[in-house]
Amino acid sequence: MSEILSAIESEDAGSGDFAALRVPDTYLGVAVHREDVGMFEGLESRDKDPRASLRVRETRTPEVGPGEALVAVMASSVNYNTVWSSIFEPLSTFTFLRRLGGKHDLPHHVLGSDLAGVVLRVGAGVTVWQPGDRVVAHCLDVDLQHPDGHGDTMLDPHQRIWGFETNFGGLAELALVKANQLMPKPEHLTWEEAAAPGLVNSTAYRQLVSANGAHMKQGDTVLIWGASGGLGSYATQLALNGGATPVCVVSSARKADAVRSAGAELVIDRSAEGFRFWRDEHTQDPGEWKRFGARIRELTGGQDPDIVFEHPGRETFGASVFVARRGGTIVTCASTSGYLHQYDNRYLWMHLKRVIGTHFANYREAWEANRLVAQGRIHPTLSRVYPLEETGRAAYDVHRNVHQGKVGVLCLAPAEGLGVRDHGLRRRNLEAINRFRTSEDGASLA
Repeated sequence: MSEILSAIESEDAGSGDFAALRVPDTYLGVAVHREDVGMFEGLESRDKDPRASLRVRETRTPEVGPGEALVAVMASSVNYNTVWSSIFEPLSTFTFLRRLGGKHDLPHHVLGSDLAGVVLRVGAGVTVWQPGDRVVAHCLDVDLQHPDGHGDTMLDPHQRIWGFETNFGGLAELALVKANQLMPKPEHLTWEEAAAPGLVNSTAYRQLVSANGAHMKQGDTVLIWGASGGLGSYATQLALNGGATPVCVVSSARKADAVRSAGAELVIDRSAEGFRFWRDEHTQDPGEWKRFGARIRELTGGQDPDIVFEHPGRETFGASVFVARRGGTIVTCASTSGYLHQYDNRYLWMHLKRVIGTHFANYREAWEANRLVAQGRIHPTLSRVYPLEETGRAAYDVHRNVHQGKVGVLCLAPAEGLGVRDHGLRRRNLEAINRFRTSEDGASLA
């Protein structure tokens, strides 16, 4: 690994130098183990602790097959699917690995659906990428052997999320990906910054901008739940960048400050304003929907949201359907507060609203989302960075929602701040790049 790292840090190493490097037989990765699947039995989701299940372990380097690439991972990040995997919800990810079979079906699962790093090896048939290329990866794993995927790869019945439904993910020193997951690293960003946007930025792009999602246009009013979190922080930027007006819903004054610093003017701190959409475990409160809708109109000068950017799910979905404008769109993914949504269908059918489900993004959408980052139009929302051995703590932060933006993980990178080549573009965007950075006590480092 030291030879690999030396080559990456060298300004002179070329493709031939990387191709000549010896790939180690084993590497370190963050994994869950099949033997631990029942360890949280009887606990509520909120009480399950990723620090107990996530282990840094030595794992054998997989063979690089046709159409695949082996990447030396400099940095990665934690997504909510890492939390799901770590607490074995909604089901154990070993179910996915068993179904996939082959080299992926192991008694341990190396997680992670983001990376920034350097290509070490490519398999047969790979012509676009070569050893030494500096890359980021999106997380759609698809073979495209089924006709349904050729209009939109997300409709392929065999599409999977890499590092969640496949093994050899990005929270590791090495990672195995399909070559069609790779994209150029934005060269004004550090390794840890470049690793942060991949999954969430691509997901938000499809959900909000793409014709496969809400197809946002200039002038739209967009209600964004969790606007300072992983998905929401990118949705807020995409709305502002695309000429829409975001109404940002957050859960603390600190998070409200974060989205205001990004340029959002209309912010609802639902904790401070006491919004509670459920009276008890079984009963929603339509009066709170109405109070919430009135608050949105107060901020927007009487406008209801054209688009509701939904991802909390059960806790907020009834309110989302209610507040969307007549003919508006609720676009939904993730459901981090629960999958069984309840809403009053009168407000959907009688007001001609639409619910659209989206899931990650296809390669074209991910490429466009990454291009916006590379151009300095969309910025990483990285708040904290942990070493690989503390990934459990990073996942715990995300699970308990004590984070904002994205939480990064250093893999092979020996320190933060490395990997920048376009210093001019970085200088022009440094304040925006650092907007979400916080210290150990939560104070801003921007």
